[in-house]
Amino acid sequence: MGEDALLTGIRLFVIFLTVAAAVGLVIRRTAIPFTLALVAVGLVASLLLPDLQLEVTPELVLVVLLPGLVFEAAIHIDLTALRRSAGSVALLAGPGVIVVAVVVAAALFLGTGLPLELGFIVGAMVAATDPAAVIATFRRLGVPHRLAATVEGESLFNDGTGLVLFALAVSAITTTVTAQDVLATLVVTIAVSMAIGLGVGFLASHVLATVEDHLLELMISVSAAYGTYLLADAFHESGIIATVIAGIVIGNYGRRIGISRRAAEAMDTVWEFVAFLLTALVFMIVGLSISLPSLTDALPWIAFALVGALVGRAIAVYGLMGGFLWLRQRFGPADREPHRGWLHVLNWSGLRGAVAVAMALSLPMNVPQRGLLLEITFGVVLFTLIVQGMTIEPLVRRWLRRDETAAPGL
Repeated sequence: MGEDALLTGIRLFVIFLTVAAAVGLVIRRTAIPFTLALVAVGLVASLLLPDLQLEVTPELVLVVLLPGLVFEAAIHIDLTALRRSAGSVALLAGPGVIVVAVVVAAALFLGTGLPLELGFIVGAMVAATDPAAVIATFRRLGVPHRLAATVEGESLFNDGTGLVLFALAVSAITTTVTAQDVLATLVVTIAVSMAIGLGVGFLASHVLATVEDHLLELMISVSAAYGTYLLADAFHESGIIATVIAGIVIGNYGRRIGISRRAAEAMDTVWEFVAFLLTALVFMIVGLSISLPSLTDALPWIAFALVGALVGRAIAVYGLMGGFLWLRQRFGPADREPHRGWLHVLNWSGLRGAVAVAMALSLPMNVPQRGLLLEITFGVVLFTLIVQGMTIEPLVRRWLRRDETAAPGL
């Protein structure tokens, strides 16, 4: 990187920080989600400054921004709550992602005639959820831990599933990929990635237990967050899944065996700020990546893809997860009946965001109708962020305040 490019990057970073801080000050007493406001600012900037030359690369999102975001969320996950929600998380982050991708592909094929292989690429890009705004709303309203753990756990793991599906969908353009190939690749990738995350997490935890300097411990945590991602990526596995597992191990096992109290407090504070900063950058980049005028020509395709995404999400939540909860309620250990509102909230919390944009930007140039696929994905992302992002809080208040003490088998 040349000196001019480095200086330009620093200037842009400072501008991003200043704009994000200004947005936060303006909306702090309103009901507008911070992430949605940042997307809106990015959209306005792309309209007012059409000649703005800002190269948003998938590497920037996937390698620089996402590892820090998922690690911060993972170290704060309550493993007990996540363990109680493990069945639901596994269904939504695994089969649930595949269901959404298939339904989106079918909707585009039946509604617009888009070839199934191209429709599946779109489905893979929009299948994974990114409910950052939803999690912020949950924290503000104080929703039950098990629901928050389910939503957050799903969002952490389904990114990895979505990225693997996306890679398989793109490779299917030039080679033959069977359902068995998809299943085998998913199983191997998830297993190996989890093993890498466990290994790094346990190693980092024991190293942290031998250190008394909180600054050094904080540095080790940063190294573990990004090092895990890069290590898994070097073996062509899922860096996101590996980083999530490492974060969960460090945040639970590491704290238990000897991370100093001062280091734990410093880690919580610093990583909270890092996540806030990265979230601001991610959603402003999402807004800058989407060109509203170019979406108009793709509206029919966007509409069918959106219907597919919403229907696929409903099938995953009410069909897969609802069926699982019903079976466990009927044949499993005694548990209070799930509050129906929890399923409604889970269904509507399936926003799409940075991961979908990163996958769209990384589409190879030789993919047929690449421009159309990008616009379809951006349109779905924009709808979920605006419509679902603005309506999730009233839904939470309506359904969860009826019975905050409900203990569903999530």
